[in-house]
Amino acid sequence: MGQQVRQWVWRSSVAAMLVLLSWAIAPEAQAYDNPELLPEEPIAVVDLANSIPDGQEQSLVERLESFEAETGWKLRVLTQFDRTPGRAVKDFWGLDNKSLLLIADARGGNLLNFNVGDAFYEFMPRTFWIELQTRYGNQFFVRDNGENQAIVESLYSVMGCLEKGGCQFVPGLPQEQWILTLITSVLGGVICGFAAHPRQEGQIIAWQWALILSPLWGILFVAFGIAPVISRTSDWLPLVRNISGFGIGALVAFLTPVFGPPRPSKSQ
Repeated sequence: MGQQVRQWVWRSSVAAMLVLLSWAIAPEAQAYDNPELLPEEPIAVVDLANSIPDGQEQSLVERLESFEAETGWKLRVLTQFDRTPGRAVKDFWGLDNKSLLLIADARGGNLLNFNVGDAFYEFMPRTFWIELQTRYGNQFFVRDNGENQAIVESLYSVMGCLEKGGCQFVPGLPQEQWILTLITSVLGGVICGFAAHPRQEGQIIAWQWALILSPLWGILFVAFGIAPVISRTSDWLPLVRNISGFGIGALVAFLTPVFGPPRPSKSQ
């Protein structure tokens, strides 16, 4: 009988704790649907976290509103930190399939989150939005350029792509991404030069070996060294540098004696 009483007391205590916990969580849950945080008049940018300076915010609002009037695409910005209006923004802005909501929240690992209308995917695939988030919302970009620039530059990338009929990749080639393409170009050249090194007496270039290894150095040079450059920028300088890197890597590997055939040892 005593054991049953103890079990009943323990179960009652657990139930009471769960009720108290639900009460404690309830105010936080309500914070995710707070229309009172929104202004009375719908404006394109609601900067609750004060991430954008006033002058830049006004310029951004005018740009987004004029872009919507010209193209019909609705781009909206919400910055938040401690509290959020949550689902109330959908009715506040009348978000639909041609609407993009950028939510900037510094509490996560990435500043930017995009609520993308279905109509956008016809012009920019899902991979575009992942690349856009990782390029401008990462901690290094935000640290070096500020939250305001991360927000503005990501939106301008979207608007630029919509104006030219869509993008498969985010326009522009960041320095770190170009360095990676240069490294793969040089590596592809080294493999090509090593493969083409003569292996027989009187042979100038080992074309057969170069062709055999062409899938490897071709992928490194073309797929990882050239394609990311031409798909993201029309600037010819990174392209010339990568081609030069491939040529220099191939020439060095081709002329380096260590890659040549072993010399026959002299008989005693």
